[in-house]
Amino acid sequence: MLNKVITIVLFMGLLIWNPGVMQRVELIGYDYLIMNTEPVQNENILIVDLDEDFLQTYGGWPLPRSVFGDLISTTQAVPGFTVLMPNPDIRGKDYDDYFAMRMKYIPTVLASAASTQVTGTNPHVGTAQLGEDPLPWLFELPGILPTASTLESKTKGIGVVTATPEIDGVTRRIPLVVNVQSKLYPSFALELLRVAVNDPSYQLKTTPEGIDWIRIPNYPLMNTDANGRIFLNWNTKFYKQSGLEFLNNPIEAPFVIFGTTAEGITNPVPTPAGAKYPHEIQANILHNLITGTAPSQPTWATGTEIIATLLALIILAFASRSVWLSVPALLLITGGSLYGAWHLYKSSYLFDVSGIVIISVLFWGIHTFLSFLSEYQQKLRIKQQFGTYVSPALVKKLQDDPTLLRLGGLTSRLTFLFSDIRGFTPISEKYQKNPQGLTTLINRFLDNQTEIILKHGGTIDKYMGDCIMAFWGAPCPDENHVENATKAALEMRVALEELNEKLREEGLDQINTGAGINTGDCVVGNFGSSTRFDYSVLGDSVNLAARLESSCKEYDADLIISEYSLVDGYDYEFLDEVTVKGKSEPVKIYTIRK
Repeated sequence: MLNKVITIVLFMGLLIWNPGVMQRVELIGYDYLIMNTEPVQNENILIVDLDEDFLQTYGGWPLPRSVFGDLISTTQAVPGFTVLMPNPDIRGKDYDDYFAMRMKYIPTVLASAASTQVTGTNPHVGTAQLGEDPLPWLFELPGILPTASTLESKTKGIGVVTATPEIDGVTRRIPLVVNVQSKLYPSFALELLRVAVNDPSYQLKTTPEGIDWIRIPNYPLMNTDANGRIFLNWNTKFYKQSGLEFLNNPIEAPFVIFGTTAEGITNPVPTPAGAKYPHEIQANILHNLITGTAPSQPTWATGTEIIATLLALIILAFASRSVWLSVPALLLITGGSLYGAWHLYKSSYLFDVSGIVIISVLFWGIHTFLSFLSEYQQKLRIKQQFGTYVSPALVKKLQDDPTLLRLGGLTSRLTFLFSDIRGFTPISEKYQKNPQGLTTLINRFLDNQTEIILKHGGTIDKYMGDCIMAFWGAPCPDENHVENATKAALEMRVALEELNEKLREEGLDQINTGAGINTGDCVVGNFGSSTRFDYSVLGDSVNLAARLESSCKEYDADLIISEYSLVDGYDYEFLDEVTVKGKSEPVKIYTIRK
């Protein structure tokens, strides 16, 4: 569990750090939400493109300011120009005077832009500020490019058209208000709406978490992110005309925004919907200000995301114990997060769930891998520990269900078999000068007998020189352990005869064995030190089986079976009722003759 706690802490740190790749994924998620909505036709705003044909008709760039005066006189709409006018008209003062005179009677909004070279400011309107000081939260610009003084004195408003690209260079959200030398300056679209309703100011509310909302009185609250920005809805459609079309037959709309699209004059801005000109972006902002539906990140989003991610990781930490729990938990977290994000978007809230999903998937993937690795290592340990003692089928069964292997000691009723070579000392004396030959002979014997034991589901406890110790019923339960032990003993007898036939043909000594079988309670498990241990059995029942094996020579039998290991279907021959060493009660013993 400690490793899961450490992983949770590390992943929460990753979420708070929010590296660039996660920011990009977050923005892609926002793009998907915004771009996959039904397109909306705006009925209030007309976009007018001052294109190449318009510039060619009116003398090229820069256009005479008198042309701007004619443009705003063509319609009853509230006009705005995203064309920057920092210097007087090169053709003379009369052109500026004419435009200024037209603006005197037609409330018009001009544009300004951020400047790193000019540290001056423009006239600005008052702001009704509610709550905390907004300046620390707003984007701070060193200066604003001023507007020609003749025009500045007559315009009803000047708004900022500066874009704020994201980490990938794409513009998705625009600040409605910026901070220039501790003064608040509205965006072009916000100023256009203020001028349209002839309001002296706009309202801005700030909480300890940042900017909460901005609005023009009598219009809906515009929820923003902590820095006063709103995401733009790129699925909004606007009426559009060229400059020449507008002068000949303007489309009537409450607002008209003019901007240059002639090549080389104004650079378009990258957006999720493709390149857009500044006046198109401002039209989008104005649309959202009018409707009050711009998607925005609420100030509570970051804290909620952190809490939601922490809860998701805690759930996965508990569910990761089983793939049958962890997969549904991951799907529930992922699906619930995506549904929640979509539901909030319907209420104009952009809530980032990419961090929750990414962190959850990574957490699940890492711990699933660690669980798989742990399971693999456990299976490997089981194979290493039991691979040479039990049959491959039993090893596979243990690997599939490790709970069958209860380590540390468990009381069980098992059947035990001890088998030893009779007359081993004379045989070994013949090999005094050839110990390798003796080793080869013993290995042939052990291999011959072991194969039979494993075939019948037995577990080899150990080899003690020429003696084999085996048992049935552990580590995998075996309801027929007595019968399987008996079958193995009888088949071992047959297999030994086949081995002796080969030994006779090779001119080698014959091997005779004695075996003892007993059934009873014992303790089975891992025994030894903390660094070296064996899976074995302990108990009086085990000792009795060993005593029976050693008694074979007294009764001229190669197999002695206690009364506790008798099963139906075999022709047992009663041998005796004996009290073996270490036991106080007599035990009836039997054999099965060849």
